[in-house]
Amino acid sequence: MTNRFVFIGAADTDARQFETRALEDFPGLDLYASNDRDATFAHLKEAEVLIGHHFQFDEAMLTQAPRLRWIQSLTTGTDAILQLAALRPEVTVTSTRGMHGPQMSELVFLQMLALLRNFPRMQRNQSAHRWDRWPQPLLAGKTVVIVGVGAIAEVLAPRCKAFGMTVHGISNSGRRPPGFDEILPRSELQRGAAAADFLVLIVPHSAQTENLIDAAVLSFMKPGAYLINVARGGVLDEAALLTALREQRLAGAALDVFRERPLPPGHPLWSEEKIIITPHIGGMSDVYLDQAYPIVRGNIEKFLAGNMTGMTNIVAH
Repeated sequence: MTNRFVFIGAADTDARQFETRALEDFPGLDLYASNDRDATFAHLKEAEVLIGHHFQFDEAMLTQAPRLRWIQSLTTGTDAILQLAALRPEVTVTSTRGMHGPQMSELVFLQMLALLRNFPRMQRNQSAHRWDRWPQPLLAGKTVVIVGVGAIAEVLAPRCKAFGMTVHGISNSGRRPPGFDEILPRSELQRGAAAADFLVLIVPHSAQTENLIDAAVLSFMKPGAYLINVARGGVLDEAALLTALREQRLAGAALDVFRERPLPPGHPLWSEEKIIITPHIGGMSDVYLDQAYPIVRGNIEKFLAGNMTGMTNIVAH
Protein backbone atom coordinates (compact mmCIF):
# COMPACT_ATOMS: atom_id res chain seq x y z
CA MET A 1 0.00 0.00 0.00
CA THR A 2 1.32 3.46 -0.90
CA ASN A 3 2.04 6.32 1.46
CA ARG A 4 -1.05 8.48 1.12
CA PHE A 5 -0.34 12.21 1.51
CA VAL A 6 -3.14 14.71 2.18
CA PHE A 7 -2.45 18.44 1.78
CA ILE A 8 -4.93 20.94 3.24
CA GLY A 9 -4.55 24.25 1.46
CA ALA A 10 -5.32 27.77 2.63
CA ALA A 11 -5.28 31.33 1.29
CA ASP A 12 -1.48 31.55 1.48
CA THR A 13 -0.72 27.89 0.69
CA ASP A 14 -2.67 27.03 -2.44
CA ALA A 15 -3.24 23.30 -2.87
CA ARG A 16 -2.81 23.30 -6.67
CA GLN A 17 0.51 25.09 -6.42
CA PHE A 18 1.73 22.63 -3.80
CA GLU A 19 0.54 19.68 -5.85
CA THR A 20 2.38 20.92 -8.94
CA ARG A 21 5.66 21.34 -7.06
CA ALA A 22 5.40 18.11 -5.10
CA LEU A 23 4.63 15.97 -8.17
CA GLU A 24 7.52 17.57 -10.07
CA ASP A 25 9.89 16.67 -7.22
CA PHE A 26 8.29 13.31 -6.37
CA PRO A 27 6.70 11.79 -9.51
CA GLY A 28 4.07 9.22 -8.62
CA LEU A 29 3.55 10.60 -5.10
CA ASP A 30 0.16 9.44 -3.80
CA LEU A 31 -1.12 12.91 -3.01
CA TYR A 32 -4.54 14.43 -2.53
CA ALA A 33 -4.43 18.23 -2.25
CA SER A 34 -7.39 20.55 -1.76
CA ASN A 35 -8.20 24.01 -0.44
CA ASP A 36 -11.52 22.57 0.74
CA ARG A 37 -10.79 21.21 4.20
CA ASP A 38 -14.09 19.31 4.37
CA ALA A 39 -13.26 17.50 1.12
CA THR A 40 -10.08 16.06 2.65
CA PHE A 41 -12.08 14.02 5.18
CA ALA A 42 -12.97 11.50 2.48
CA HIS A 43 -9.24 10.71 2.13
CA LEU A 44 -8.24 10.46 5.79
CA LYS A 45 -8.84 6.75 6.23
CA GLU A 46 -5.82 5.89 4.08
CA ALA A 47 -3.71 8.92 4.95
CA GLU A 48 -0.27 8.40 6.45
CA VAL A 49 0.74 12.05 6.12
CA LEU A 50 -1.24 15.25 6.73
CA ILE A 51 0.16 18.65 5.72
CA GLY A 52 -1.50 21.93 6.69
CA HIS A 53 -1.62 24.91 9.04
CA HIS A 54 -1.79 24.02 12.75
CA PHE A 55 -5.27 25.52 13.14
CA GLN A 56 -6.69 23.19 10.46
CA PHE A 57 -6.25 20.07 12.58
CA ASP A 58 -8.81 18.96 15.15
CA GLU A 59 -9.96 15.86 17.04
CA ALA A 60 -12.32 14.72 14.26
CA MET A 61 -9.61 14.86 11.61
CA LEU A 62 -7.08 12.86 13.60
CA THR A 63 -9.69 10.34 14.75
CA GLN A 64 -10.54 9.56 11.13
CA ALA A 65 -6.89 8.98 10.17
CA PRO A 66 -6.01 5.60 11.79
CA ARG A 67 -2.92 5.07 9.59
CA LEU A 68 -1.46 8.50 10.31
CA ARG A 69 2.31 8.54 10.87
CA TRP A 70 3.32 12.17 10.30
CA ILE A 71 1.83 15.66 10.53
CA GLN A 72 3.70 18.50 8.82
CA SER A 73 2.52 21.83 10.20
CA LEU A 74 2.96 24.79 7.87
CA THR A 75 3.47 27.02 10.90
CA THR A 76 6.06 27.44 13.62
CA GLY A 77 3.49 26.97 16.38
CA THR A 78 2.23 23.42 16.85
CA ASP A 79 0.64 23.71 20.30
CA ALA A 80 -2.88 23.37 18.84
CA ILE A 81 -1.84 20.01 17.37
CA LEU A 82 0.08 18.72 20.37
CA GLN A 83 -2.90 19.41 22.65
CA LEU A 84 -5.25 17.18 20.67
CA ALA A 85 -6.32 14.08 22.59
CA ALA A 86 -6.55 12.10 19.33
CA LEU A 87 -2.84 12.65 18.57
CA ARG A 88 -1.30 9.23 19.06
CA PRO A 89 2.20 9.08 20.59
CA GLU A 90 3.65 7.31 17.55
CA VAL A 91 2.73 10.19 15.21
CA THR A 92 5.63 12.48 14.32
CA VAL A 93 4.88 16.22 14.20
CA THR A 94 7.13 18.70 12.40
CA SER A 95 6.93 22.46 11.94
CA THR A 96 8.26 25.07 9.52
CA ARG A 97 10.23 26.88 12.22
CA GLY A 98 12.83 29.23 10.77
CA MET A 99 10.89 30.54 7.76
CA HIS A 100 9.02 33.44 9.40
CA GLY A 101 11.89 35.80 10.17
CA PRO A 102 11.43 38.22 7.23
CA GLN A 103 7.70 38.85 7.60
CA MET A 104 7.77 38.97 11.39
CA SER A 105 10.67 41.42 11.34
CA GLU A 106 8.93 43.66 8.83
CA LEU A 107 5.76 43.74 10.94
CA VAL A 108 7.80 44.72 14.01
CA PHE A 109 9.34 47.58 12.03
CA LEU A 110 5.92 48.69 10.83
CA GLN A 111 4.77 48.71 14.45
CA MET A 112 7.84 50.50 15.81
CA LEU A 113 7.67 53.26 13.19
CA ALA A 114 3.89 53.65 13.45
CA LEU A 115 4.09 53.96 17.24
CA LEU A 116 7.13 56.21 17.38
CA ARG A 117 5.95 58.62 14.67
CA ASN A 118 2.28 58.43 15.73
CA PHE A 119 1.08 57.28 12.34
CA PRO A 120 -2.51 56.72 13.56
CA ARG A 121 -2.65 60.48 14.28
CA MET A 122 -1.52 61.16 10.70
CA GLN A 123 -4.30 58.94 9.39
CA ARG A 124 -6.88 60.70 11.54
CA ASN A 125 -5.58 64.06 10.28
CA GLN A 126 -5.86 62.88 6.69
CA SER A 127 -9.47 61.82 7.24
CA ALA A 128 -10.16 65.26 8.76
CA HIS A 129 -8.23 67.08 5.98
CA ARG A 130 -6.02 68.57 8.69
CA TRP A 131 -2.42 69.72 7.97
CA ASP A 132 -0.62 69.10 11.26
CA ARG A 133 3.14 68.69 11.59
CA TRP A 134 5.32 67.74 14.54
CA PRO A 135 8.99 66.69 15.05
CA GLN A 136 9.49 63.09 14.00
CA PRO A 137 11.38 60.80 16.43
CA LEU A 138 14.00 58.43 15.04
CA LEU A 139 14.63 54.75 15.63
CA ALA A 140 18.35 55.55 15.53
CA GLY A 141 19.71 55.66 19.05
CA LYS A 142 16.75 53.80 20.56
CA THR A 143 17.09 50.55 22.53
CA VAL A 144 15.03 47.52 21.54
CA VAL A 145 14.80 44.62 24.00
CA ILE A 146 13.69 41.38 22.35
CA VAL A 147 12.14 38.84 24.71
CA GLY A 148 12.83 35.44 23.19
CA VAL A 149 16.02 34.90 21.16
CA GLY A 150 15.08 32.30 18.58
CA ALA A 151 15.02 32.08 14.79
CA ILE A 152 12.83 35.17 14.33
CA ALA A 153 14.85 37.32 16.73
CA GLU A 154 18.03 36.32 14.91
CA VAL A 155 16.58 37.88 11.74
CA LEU A 156 15.14 40.92 13.51
CA ALA A 157 18.24 41.91 15.50
CA PRO A 158 20.58 42.72 12.55
CA ARG A 159 17.81 44.76 10.94
CA CYS A 160 17.50 46.79 14.12
CA LYS A 161 21.27 47.36 14.14
CA ALA A 162 21.05 48.59 10.54
CA PHE A 163 18.69 51.32 11.81
CA GLY A 164 21.23 52.36 14.43
CA MET A 165 19.46 50.79 17.39
CA THR A 166 20.95 49.15 20.48
CA VAL A 167 19.71 45.56 20.68
CA HIS A 168 19.35 43.52 23.87
CA GLY A 169 17.88 40.03 24.12
CA ILE A 170 16.19 38.18 26.97
CA SER A 171 16.90 34.46 26.88
CA ASN A 172 18.17 31.59 28.99
CA SER A 173 19.80 29.89 26.02
CA GLY A 174 23.25 31.30 26.71
CA ARG A 175 23.72 32.10 22.99
CA ARG A 176 24.55 35.55 21.62
CA PRO A 177 23.66 35.57 17.91
CA PRO A 178 24.90 38.31 15.56
CA GLY A 179 23.14 41.64 15.95
CA PHE A 180 22.77 41.57 19.73
CA ASP A 181 24.73 43.93 21.96
CA GLU A 182 23.81 41.98 25.09
CA ILE A 183 21.83 38.91 26.14
CA LEU A 184 20.25 38.95 29.59
CA PRO A 185 18.87 35.87 31.36
CA ARG A 186 15.12 35.80 31.94
CA SER A 187 15.75 36.41 35.63
CA GLU A 188 16.83 39.94 34.61
CA LEU A 189 13.71 40.66 32.57
CA GLN A 190 12.80 43.64 34.74
CA ARG A 191 16.21 45.21 34.16
CA GLY A 192 15.79 44.69 30.45
CA ALA A 193 12.31 46.22 30.52
CA ALA A 194 13.68 49.31 32.29
CA ALA A 195 16.24 49.84 29.50
CA ALA A 196 13.77 49.38 26.65
CA ASP A 197 12.43 52.02 24.32
CA PHE A 198 10.72 49.08 22.62
CA LEU A 199 10.00 45.81 24.43
CA VAL A 200 9.32 43.25 21.69
CA LEU A 201 7.80 39.88 22.63
CA ILE A 202 8.68 36.91 20.42
CA VAL A 203 8.89 34.28 23.17
CA PRO A 204 6.90 31.02 22.81
CA HIS A 205 3.87 30.58 25.05
CA SER A 206 4.17 27.87 27.69
CA ALA A 207 3.40 27.35 31.36
CA GLN A 208 6.70 29.11 32.13
CA THR A 209 5.86 32.17 29.99
CA GLU A 210 2.18 32.55 30.89
CA ASN A 211 1.72 36.25 31.80
CA LEU A 212 5.48 36.69 31.55
CA ILE A 213 4.89 40.39 30.94
CA ASP A 214 2.72 41.31 33.90
CA ALA A 215 2.04 44.44 35.93
CA ALA A 216 5.37 44.09 37.74
CA VAL A 217 7.40 44.00 34.51
CA LEU A 218 5.38 46.84 32.97
CA SER A 219 6.03 48.97 36.05
CA PHE A 220 9.76 48.96 35.22
CA MET A 221 9.23 50.38 31.73
CA LYS A 222 9.80 54.04 30.95
CA PRO A 223 6.73 56.26 30.41
CA GLY A 224 7.97 56.95 26.89
CA ALA A 225 8.48 53.26 26.02
CA TYR A 226 6.40 51.01 23.77
CA LEU A 227 5.43 47.34 23.99
CA ILE A 228 5.05 45.10 20.92
CA ASN A 229 3.59 41.58 21.08
CA VAL A 230 3.99 39.30 18.06
CA ALA A 231 4.43 36.16 20.18
CA ARG A 232 1.25 34.70 21.70
CA GLY A 233 -1.52 36.41 23.63
CA GLY A 234 -0.87 34.32 26.73
CA VAL A 235 2.57 35.82 27.40
CA LEU A 236 1.06 39.25 28.15
CA ASP A 237 -1.29 40.39 30.92
CA GLU A 238 -3.62 42.43 28.71
CA ALA A 239 -5.50 43.97 31.64
CA ALA A 240 -2.23 45.18 33.18
CA LEU A 241 -1.23 46.68 29.82
CA LEU A 242 -4.49 48.61 29.57
CA THR A 243 -4.02 49.95 33.09
CA ALA A 244 -0.47 51.08 32.36
CA LEU A 245 -1.58 52.88 29.20
CA ARG A 246 -4.55 54.56 30.85
CA GLU A 247 -2.37 55.72 33.74
CA GLN A 248 0.15 57.08 31.19
CA ARG A 249 2.93 54.85 32.49
CA LEU A 250 3.54 53.61 28.94
CA ALA A 251 3.51 55.51 25.65
CA GLY A 252 1.78 52.88 23.52
CA ALA A 253 1.59 49.30 22.32
CA ALA A 254 1.17 47.29 19.13
CA LEU A 255 -0.50 43.89 19.37
CA ASP A 256 -0.75 41.23 16.68
CA VAL A 257 -1.76 38.39 19.03
CA PHE A 258 -4.41 38.12 21.71
CA ARG A 259 -5.80 35.75 24.31
CA GLU A 260 -9.03 35.60 22.30
CA ARG A 261 -8.73 35.05 18.55
CA PRO A 262 -10.35 36.72 16.75
CA LEU A 263 -10.52 39.64 19.15
CA PRO A 264 -14.23 40.12 20.06
CA PRO A 265 -15.81 43.37 18.78
CA GLY A 266 -16.55 44.60 22.32
CA HIS A 267 -13.07 43.97 23.73
CA PRO A 268 -11.59 47.05 25.46
CA LEU A 269 -8.32 46.73 23.51
CA TRP A 270 -10.14 47.95 20.38
CA SER A 271 -11.03 51.27 22.01
CA GLU A 272 -7.64 52.17 23.46
CA GLU A 273 -6.22 54.94 21.28
CA LYS A 274 -2.64 54.15 22.26
CA ILE A 275 -2.84 50.59 20.91
CA ILE A 276 -2.27 49.57 17.28
CA ILE A 277 -4.07 46.32 16.51
CA THR A 278 -3.28 43.95 13.65
CA PRO A 279 -5.28 40.72 13.11
CA HIS A 280 -2.55 38.11 13.72
CA ILE A 281 -0.81 38.71 10.38
CA GLY A 282 2.78 38.53 11.63
CA GLY A 283 3.59 35.16 10.11
CA MET A 284 1.79 35.78 6.82
CA SER A 285 3.42 36.68 3.51
CA ASP A 286 2.59 36.76 -0.19
CA VAL A 287 5.26 34.12 -0.82
CA TYR A 288 4.39 31.80 2.08
CA LEU A 289 4.44 28.58 0.07
CA ASP A 290 7.78 29.56 -1.45
CA GLN A 291 9.16 29.96 2.06
CA ALA A 292 7.65 26.79 3.52
CA TYR A 293 8.14 24.38 0.62
CA PRO A 294 11.91 23.74 0.97
CA ILE A 295 11.38 22.52 4.55
CA VAL A 296 8.39 20.37 3.55
CA ARG A 297 10.18 18.97 0.50
CA GLY A 298 13.18 17.94 2.60
CA ASN A 299 10.94 16.21 5.13
CA ILE A 300 8.99 14.37 2.42
CA GLU A 301 12.32 13.15 1.05
CA LYS A 302 13.34 11.81 4.46
CA PHE A 303 9.92 10.24 5.08
CA LEU A 304 10.00 8.37 1.78
CA ALA A 305 13.53 7.19 2.56
CA GLY A 306 12.40 5.87 5.94
CA ASN A 307 14.48 8.44 7.82
CA MET A 308 11.81 10.07 9.96
CA THR A 309 14.24 10.79 12.79
CA GLY A 310 16.27 12.91 10.38
CA MET A 311 13.40 15.26 9.60
CA THR A 312 13.75 19.02 10.14
CA ASN A 313 11.93 20.69 13.06
CA ILE A 314 10.61 17.61 14.87
CA VAL A 315 8.48 18.74 17.82
CA ALA A 316 6.94 15.36 18.67
CA HIS A 317 8.08 11.85 17.80
